[in-house]
Amino acid sequence: MQFLPKLKTILQSKLFYIFLFVLLSIYVLFTTIIIKYESKLDEPTEIEGYVIDLTKKDEYISFILKGEEKVQCIYYLNEEDIDPNILGKYVKLTGKVKELTHNTIPNTFDYKDYLYQNKIYLSFTASDIKVIKDENIFYKIKNKIIKHIDSYDKSIKTYLNLFILGDKSYLDSNTSNAYKTNGIWHLFAISGMHISFIILVLDKILKNIKFKKTIISSILFYFMFITSFAASVMRSVIFYFLKNILDYWDISLDNKRVLFLTAFIILLINPFMLYNTGFQYSFLITLSIMLMSNKITGSYLKQIFKISLISFVVSMPITINMNYEINLLSIFLNVFYVPLISVVIFPLSILVFILPFLSFLLNIFISLLEISTNIFYNLKLSVIIPKMSTILIILYYLFLYLYYKYKNSKLFYLVFIVFSLNYIYPELDSNYYVYYLDVGQGDSALLISPHKTKVIMIDTGGIANSDYHVSNNVITFLKSLGISKINLLIVSHGDADHAKEALNYLENYHIDNIILNKNTYNNLEKEISKKGHVVSSYQSKYFNFQNINNYLSDDENYSSIITYLSIFNYKFLFMGDAPKEIEEKLIDDYNIKANFLKIGHHGSDTSTSSNFIRVVSPDISVISVGKNNRYGHPKESVLETLAGYQVYRTDESGTIEVKIKQNRYTIKTYIP
Repeated sequence: MQFLPKLKTILQSKLFYIFLFVLLSIYVLFTTIIIKYESKLDEPTEIEGYVIDLTKKDEYISFILKGEEKVQCIYYLNEEDIDPNILGKYVKLTGKVKELTHNTIPNTFDYKDYLYQNKIYLSFTASDIKVIKDENIFYKIKNKIIKHIDSYDKSIKTYLNLFILGDKSYLDSNTSNAYKTNGIWHLFAISGMHISFIILVLDKILKNIKFKKTIISSILFYFMFITSFAASVMRSVIFYFLKNILDYWDISLDNKRVLFLTAFIILLINPFMLYNTGFQYSFLITLSIMLMSNKITGSYLKQIFKISLISFVVSMPITINMNYEINLLSIFLNVFYVPLISVVIFPLSILVFILPFLSFLLNIFISLLEISTNIFYNLKLSVIIPKMSTILIILYYLFLYLYYKYKNSKLFYLVFIVFSLNYIYPELDSNYYVYYLDVGQGDSALLISPHKTKVIMIDTGGIANSDYHVSNNVITFLKSLGISKINLLIVSHGDADHAKEALNYLENYHIDNIILNKNTYNNLEKEISKKGHVVSSYQSKYFNFQNINNYLSDDENYSSIITYLSIFNYKFLFMGDAPKEIEEKLIDDYNIKANFLKIGHHGSDTSTSSNFIRVVSPDISVISVGKNNRYGHPKESVLETLAGYQVYRTDESGTIEVKIKQNRYTIKTYIP
């Protein structure tokens, strides 16, 4: 133990932490940005490995297989699959590689990047699973825990999965969205508070046991394992380990330095963890509370309020770039929800896991939680805030740190100025934007005026008989631009692939006005007209547009609104699903020309005649079409008609952005 005095001197040296910080920065930069990774597997049809993580759904299971490398897998269940739980087992899969794609709507969740940051470069769709070897003792215990949790009713099971396994997949999207909007989502991540409670209980139970800390450490390590090494759990547990080791060696070290060493260890193991929002939230908020601990005084509720305020301010850039929205009520809501969740619901969940007969009691508090959450969600004071640039984020934290260090209120004004600049910056943009949105096998376009003053949407996309809402991504995108409403929605006709998502917009966003075609409304159009404000016309100084198809027919396609508009000297034509017969009428009535043509009916051969293309003579043609769609769109005959013209397809180019400034335009694509 002769090295301890030297170790103590090193650990208490400021230069040592500067050295570690520089070393860590170089390491993270090199391993996550400079080095590029890709799968070493060459289009396999069979793969083997251990199932290290698994999520069950009604129709399929999604899991991660770890063999030669980690692979994201999906298996669609059939009637013969009695127990789909293969967690921890060594399996052999037969199937095919599924292409991973980037997000095609800007500023939305990028699943391919998410997998890349988790060192997964390949996706595999399994048609057959063969178990080669059963799970080890660690997974056997975890599977027993999962099976025990599955025996509870849906409501209890959801929260036991949250607080024991750290699994949020059982929480329905509406409830989780309400928690996020109310600013209490962080309370459902197993964090320091939860770990402290577990340590406290174990400490009481094991108070007379000689190797108490070793036993507690072992249990906590296993808890990290069953929660799939969540960032907040790793931070709490490794911090506890380090404190115990330092106490054992009689080394006194400031908590902030222990926290830094904790981060160093985690990032050394997995440098990509730096980009994990759970990691960012956990360390930033913990560090801020440590730095401001002398200010967190007063009654229990006052302390919670101060912690909530500190957490709100310090995590704001992360929250903004996740949700592009903040709820000003969240600071106050945490005063109510922190005790409810951390002091009542979390401990009660642990107790119910051991004593199921207490489920009724947990159900009461879950009902209180969810009912009150919905009430506060409807009373929200949300502010939509555009995406923060890296430079503004750095300035925000720099001024915040300087304010903390020098206690000068003028420095806090600089924080406010940075925040304000981010808020108003999009409104300084004098360009027009037209987005042909990738909504799969459907149509949707977005027109944005200079300074974001007017927003017009033409069609919404949508999938018949499906709960999937592509418009959620579009809403996220709009918020990321600082746009809080759509001034006008033009619904060309009532087919689901053009109009269904209008209902989701009306439910979750703000639409001032809607224009429907003059045909007899179908059921979907009737529902839209009941929920929205339908107008027959709309005027805007920014967009000079008109509907050039007033033909009425029993066929929705024939009655499609065809939108013709000008931006400076550029003409835009949106054909809806209009067939060739309507195209001929346009030629006869208007002899129409367009610089930008949205091809009719997703490239079906019922539209886009060679004569129409010759007359319109577009500089740019856009086909809005889903990848590998069942209709075979766009048809080969249409592509032959468009040969010699510049064509963009949403299935190949993703969302297509046209940026216009007087006598010039630029095109940007968001390739999958």
